[in-house]
Amino acid sequence: MLDTHERFVTSGPLRIWTERAGDPERPAVLMIMGSAAQGVSCPDELVGRLVERGVQVIRFDHRDTGRSSVVDFDAHPYTISDMARDCLAVLDGYGLSSAHVAGASLGGIIAQWLGVHAPDRVRSLTLMSSSPMGHDPSAAWARAQAGEPADPDDLPPPAPEFLAHVAADLPPGVESDVALFRVFNGPVRPFDEGAARTMLELALSRAVDPAAAANHHRAVWRDDPGLLAPLSSITAPTSIMHGDQDPVNPLAHGEALAAAIPGAVLHVVPGMGHVMTSPGLPEEVAGLIRIDD
Repeated sequence: MLDTHERFVTSGPLRIWTERAGDPERPAVLMIMGSAAQGVSCPDELVGRLVERGVQVIRFDHRDTGRSSVVDFDAHPYTISDMARDCLAVLDGYGLSSAHVAGASLGGIIAQWLGVHAPDRVRSLTLMSSSPMGHDPSAAWARAQAGEPADPDDLPPPAPEFLAHVAADLPPGVESDVALFRVFNGPVRPFDEGAARTMLELALSRAVDPAAAANHHRAVWRDDPGLLAPLSSITAPTSIMHGDQDPVNPLAHGEALAAAIPGAVLHVVPGMGHVMTSPGLPEEVAGLIRIDD
């Protein structure tokens, strides 16, 4: 059982739910989860392993997820840059001048933003299952959904299994979320359905407004000049972690990240999909998260 302490921090008018595990005197790792994902989607096993490695770990609910503030997106639309500023507010709320930053999927894009625009706050970067900041996947997705040949200049679109799941438009709820996570998991490593279901049921039970998480998708497609800055300006030591079975961002996305960031190291995780829902995988991932300067 993790020994954790919760608190809310403020980001402008918003309240952001956060949780810290580990010794507050130790260096911090800020875990940034993906689109529509609460902090509780970061597995306890991963957090516990990081604490054993000698750091404190902070996870949090993005705006519009979990116990954090819900935004009227029509009245107050926001961008990925705004979500990145929430991360800075979390660091400020804990009095941290900097942290090791680990981001998964959309969280990895937010982490890239921090590495570019707030380099003094980032001790190291770990980008997991992510894609280069500013990359527009819409054309590749449209070609894939229409059955058209890929453009050789595109990064590859999601796997057919993921596109088919999206097209099925299942009714919202835990069962459809479990089905989505089965696709996310990929076909190689075993899917721990029990652990995934427990996490998803917890997430549903603690969400102020479960439907609000869909606003992240709207934010992703908004114009955001902050995402257009070159990744070559990142100076933090950077590791890229990517599964070779990722059905959302195929491995070429991780390879493109590694090529774009000076000195980045690519760790290809055999059999890993887009999430950490396979037995033993959270601990394996925790061992690869960068905590050096």
